Amino acid sequence: MSAIPYGRQDINQADIDAVVEVLRSDFLTQGPVVPAFESEVATYCGAEHAVAVNSATSALHIACFALGVGRGDVVWTSPITFVASANCALYCGATVDFVDIDPRTYNLSVERLAGKLALAEKAGKLPKVVIPVHLCGQACDMAGINALSQRYGFKIIEDASHAIGGKYKNEPIGNCRYSDITVFSFHPVKIITTGEGGMAVTNDSTLAKHMRLLRSHGISSTPADMHLRPADEIWNYQQIGLGFNYRMTELQAALGLSQIGRLDSFVEKRHLIAQRYDNELADLPIEIPWQHSDSHSSYHLYPIRIKQDKSAKTQRQIYNALQAADINVNLHYIPVYRQPYFEAMGFKAGYCQESEQYHKEVLSIPLYPTLTVTEQDKVIRVLREAIA
Repeated sequence: MSAIPYGRQDINQADIDAVVEVLRSDFLTQGPVVPAFESEVATYCGAEHAVAVNSATSALHIACFALGVGRGDVVWTSPITFVASANCALYCGATVDFVDIDPRTYNLSVERLAGKLALAEKAGKLPKVVIPVHLCGQACDMAGINALSQRYGFKIIEDASHAIGGKYKNEPIGNCRYSDITVFSFHPVKIITTGEGGMAVTNDSTLAKHMRLLRSHGISSTPADMHLRPADEIWNYQQIGLGFNYRMTELQAALGLSQIGRLDSFVEKRHLIAQRYDNELADLPIEIPWQHSDSHSSYHLYPIRIKQDKSAKTQRQIYNALQAADINVNLHYIPVYRQPYFEAMGFKAGYCQESEQYHKEVLSIPLYPTLTVTEQDKVIRVLREAIA
């Protein structure tokens, strides 16, 4: 048996055929498939607009940019996330700060957010944008965060990189009912994939238009956007702002368009695997992922927490034992501010204590739709032996 990864893509013949069809077409980029994929995602999520880009990192960047984030502004996010959730603010020249996590969901804590906002208001340092992260596919308490945004005046970008196909209060994550913009990732280990790729969805037409300009050098070919020029000069495009080369290719969009047809079945398979883990691991000295009743997770990840006071083995010993058995467990995540780049900004250990405790206990074990029963049996067996 080959090594078992913590996550992997599921590519079938229909996906391959969709990409080959584009390869044989007239457009490899800037053709009709990207808009078709955008329309499909927007419809699925119940959002008005979708803007496809080459990565979720790019989507986060242009989302911040479109919301006016710049020098002198502060953006807050969770420390338990990939670094892109914080880096997107830095790309805009803003500073970044972190709000500790809820001990059960591992998402940004609304209670901690409320306390931090009250102090920031007194200091005159309220955030321009807050970026809650739907860790592992489980939605944050978006109603609570939205209520605070109404009081304190910040904008909201949902980092739903893990969460397409999930639901919050029985509605699709990505409908932007409680946020300005939602961002998805289509990296190979995510719920659906375009190889690399991402998307920003919104219900605000002005934000959507701005993000479309930003993803393609700030260039428009729409006559209504263009500045007047002499009638005898040909101007079939104009750069009307500063943008980036963040476009998604037709090849990526074709793969995504094919994959989204199986999105619900992917999530269903992930739930079945997670339920089996729940049952088989319930007696071990670990915490299995707790699910809030408001959330229907996409189960991008299955993080377990080693109960250090009850386990005879440490997180490191269990991690090493699984790796030695060719089970490539991972760690999601190291608190962002503990990274050397952020420590150089002045962040220190102890800043978000719940996040640091989580980091010392967590391991992500394999979960993906093509994980076989035999492979899952091996994960369970080796984990039991490692903890014993």
